Amino acid sequence: MFNWAKSTLAAVAGTQEPEYGPDAIQPVGKKPGEPAYTELTKKDLKWSALEYTNVESQTFYLFTETGHLGFLQLIYNNIAGMRTTVQFNCKVFYPNNEKPALWASDPLSNYGFDEEQHSFYADGVSIELSDDGTFYTIKAAVNDNSMVNVKFTRSAPGFMGGKDGTSNYGTDPKAPWGSMHHHFWPRADVEGTIITKEGELNVKGRGMFSHALQGMKPHHAASRWNFVNFQSPSYSAILMEFTTPASYASTIVRVSGIATDGKLLFAGTDGEVKHTATKQDSDNDWPEPTSATYHWTGKTADGKDVTADLEGALGNKYDRVDVMAEVPGFIKAIVATAAGTKPYIYQYAPKMTIKVKVGDEIKEEEGTLFTEATFIS
Repeated sequence: MFNWAKSTLAAVAGTQEPEYGPDAIQPVGKKPGEPAYTELTKKDLKWSALEYTNVESQTFYLFTETGHLGFLQLIYNNIAGMRTTVQFNCKVFYPNNEKPALWASDPLSNYGFDEEQHSFYADGVSIELSDDGTFYTIKAAVNDNSMVNVKFTRSAPGFMGGKDGTSNYGTDPKAPWGSMHHHFWPRADVEGTIITKEGELNVKGRGMFSHALQGMKPHHAASRWNFVNFQSPSYSAILMEFTTPASYASTIVRVSGIATDGKLLFAGTDGEVKHTATKQDSDNDWPEPTSATYHWTGKTADGKDVTADLEGALGNKYDRVDVMAEVPGFIKAIVATAAGTKPYIYQYAPKMTIKVKVGDEIKEEEGTLFTEATFIS
C-alpha cells in the first residue's frame, strides 16, 4: 500500500485492537466513592485542545418556537499530534421535515482560544463564554447559507457524570491510554437568528449544550451510540450511552439527567435505551430503529426516587448521515475491510410524551425528542 494511504488509514481508522477485557475500561461514575454527578462551574467549561489523537466538540442544540430543530457545532480534531483541523457545522431541520435540512460545514483557519481556554476564535467564527459563565454567544460568517448570531443562556445547572465526567481506557487505571469526557447544560434559553439564502430564521426557543472529548480514535472508544435530547415546557431530559468495542468487553457507559427551570431534578450514570423495533438498512446492513423506549432513574437532592420514561414510534428519520462520506472512496473501502468501520448516524425528531414520577407524584407532558442512533463497527 502507498505510504500516504497507510498514514491516512491509521489516522482515520487505526487497526483492530486485541481483547483487553472489562477491567480495561473505568466507566464514568463507577469508580469507588464517586458521586453520581457533579455540577459544572466555569472552570469545567475550558477547551482541552490536546496534542495527540482526539476529537473535541461543542454542540448547541436548538428547539425553536417555530418548530425548527438543529444544532451549531464546533469540532476540533487532532490527528496523531501531527495535524489539527477545525470545522464549524450548522444543521437545521424544518418543521415536520417538510423539506431537506439546511447543512453547512466549513473548515476554519487562524483559530485559537482566549487565555483561559473558555472562548474560541477563528476567521469568521467566535464562540464566547460570558464572564459569569452563564451564557455563550455564537457568531459565524463563513457560509452565505448560515450566517449565525445566537445567544445560548443556561437555565438550569450544568453537570457531568461522576466526579470529573471522564471514562478512562487502559489496563492500568493510573496511566490510561485513552479517555472519553462529556459535560452538559441540559436546559437553556436560546435567542438570535440564522440567516440563510431563503431568509432569516428566528431561533428563539429552548436548547441543550454538550461539550465532548474523545481522547483516542473514535472507533476504538465506541462501537455504538445512543443520544437522547428531549425538551418540553417543564422538562429537559438527556441520556447519552455508548457501547465499547469487544476489545473492552462491549461495556455500556451512560450519562443522564433531567432538569426543570432553575434546577436539576437529578443526574447520574443510570438509564437505558432500547430499540424495540428495527428494520434492516439495505445499504449497510445496520438495524435502523423505528421504535424505542428511553428510561431514566435516579434520586432528587432530598432523596426521593425518580423515574422517567419515553416510548413510541420514531417516525420517518430526519436524516441518515454517512460519517465517512468525505473520505476518498478506496480509502473508505480499506477502512471498512481493515477495521469493520462503517459509521452511520440515524436522526429522528418525533413528538413524545414524557412520564415523570417523583416519589408518588406522576406528571406527563408532551415535548419534542431529538435522538440519534449511531452504528460504527
